[in-house]
Amino acid sequence: MKTLFSRIINFLIDEDGPTSVEYAVMLALIVAMCIMAVSTIGTEAFAKFCDVAIALGS
Repeated sequence: MKTLFSRIINFLIDEDGPTSVEYAVMLALIVAMCIMAVSTIGTEAFAKFCDVAIALGS
């Protein structure tokens, strides 16, 4: 258990810790933007398919 605490302390002291956190935040933002884009495109595509289906009379 002591080694776990020492690893956590070393992680917080080390300069690589903030860098990895910054990369994680950037990755989370990129993933959120991708999800929003796919959701928007999917909604618009569904609406277009519904319009075509109505126009064809199905």
